[in-house]
Amino acid sequence: MARNDGIDRTSVRNLAVSDKAVGNTQQHNEREKDSYRNPDIIPQRTAWNIHFKKPTASYTDLFAQLEADGTISTRGLKPDATHYCELVFDVNSAYFDNHGGYEFAKQFYEDAYKAAVQIVGGEQYILSAVMHADEINRAMTEALGREVYHYHLHVVYVPVVEKQILWSKRCKDKALVGTVKETVMQVSRSKKWASKPLLDDAGKPVLQKSGKPVLKKSYSVLQDDFFNYMRNAGYTDVERGERGSTEEHLTVTQFKVQREQERLDSLTAQADQKAQSLAKTSQTLSKKEKELAAVQKKATLTKEALIHARDLDYIGKRTFLGNYSLTEEEFSKLKKQADHGYMMDVENRRLKEELSTAKKEAVRWSNKYHDLWYDVKPYLDALHRAPELVRGFLEKILAPKQERTMNVPQRNRKRGQDMEL
Repeated sequence: MARNDGIDRTSVRNLAVSDKAVGNTQQHNEREKDSYRNPDIIPQRTAWNIHFKKPTASYTDLFAQLEADGTISTRGLKPDATHYCELVFDVNSAYFDNHGGYEFAKQFYEDAYKAAVQIVGGEQYILSAVMHADEINRAMTEALGREVYHYHLHVVYVPVVEKQILWSKRCKDKALVGTVKETVMQVSRSKKWASKPLLDDAGKPVLQKSGKPVLKKSYSVLQDDFFNYMRNAGYTDVERGERGSTEEHLTVTQFKVQREQERLDSLTAQADQKAQSLAKTSQTLSKKEKELAAVQKKATLTKEALIHARDLDYIGKRTFLGNYSLTEEEFSKLKKQADHGYMMDVENRRLKEELSTAKKEAVRWSNKYHDLWYDVKPYLDALHRAPELVRGFLEKILAPKQERTMNVPQRNRKRGQDMEL
């Protein structure tokens, strides 16, 4: 999935569902339970879930009906063989939130269901397909200050492969021995998801140094097929899930905690970026304030110089006729002061213009500073609050279940190993 790089990625997980676990899978997918261990499920939102194929009976009854009708065959299967599988289609919550939310998610997963039909091999093998819209994304809800839900699609199906039944040697008509007697859809998860040889551009198998063919994992092919289908359906702004990812081996709770932590890291990175921008703006504002102080100092010095220039009023003596007489020294001093006064007048006008410009600039930067502060505040709040949320989420979900976790049957741990990207 996405690693805080701003890229939206699709993913599809394939889960093996045992006969003993299929009932719990049905109760979870169809929301038949009175309470759930997952605290993100909001029961009041259950009505928002969308079925693209709604089961008309229990999963086990539907399986039995398919077998009775001859649509599938279980001949030759071992007693502990897997009869059910589940595909979980997913994209990060932000992708849907950025494209309109619920309505967009319905259309996306309607197209994803069409891809599932092709992947499974036919709609007749699908027991249920439901989009869950009742699981809240707490990290994004906290960060954005509004409810954000995580939309995903569950498709429960019967894994089948085409199998040819040949006439045996016991056939009376010896000409028929070894020929195809009938073709059935055999229930087989291992054959459905068997790894196949990797082919080169010429269509020939790629070989290892030992001469054995290089196998391409079936789940990797599954990711490619789903990604290519959605791209062809017009969703060109999503990327394939990361190759080599091991997220499919995590438990549901671990997976969700990891996803929440990734979203927290993303918010932290955004907050850091905003903080850096804020710091840069503060430095610029501080620089402008210093420039304004320098201009004001110049203005003060100029004002003091003008005050001293008033001493010129007392130069010279008034004569009997009302005129003024100056000594040579006084005349020289007056001339110098006049020249200096003219230059100071020009300088004073220039400084006043700089002062006016600096004041306007200071106001502009001050406004930008406060605007940026209000923009970054939600991110800073999320940065401080989200770690506690994640820690509380872990303590609430994982800690009370430690004793049960130690007693989990081996078959449940094996279910996580069946998922491979």
